[in-house]
Amino acid sequence: MYKKQFLLAIFLFFLALETTSAQCAMCKAVVENGDVSMAQGVNNGISYLMVFPYLLIGALFFTIYRYNKKIKN
Repeated sequence: MYKKQFLLAIFLFFLALETTSAQCAMCKAVVENGDVSMAQGVNNGISYLMVFPYLLIGALFFTIYRYNKKIKN
């Protein structure tokens, strides 16, 4: 049961990545003086950089899960 909920949460997370746009205050100030394609590039870059910490945390939890599963068997 929890596995289905976890997979659904992961699917919704990656689905939401496509539609989100994030900017810090400095990036917003730079982008306001530029054109639309530059703004989209900055948003894509920020989203790209934000994925890696989540992947690392996910890998850590997966490793812990496999380690605990190995100990129980």
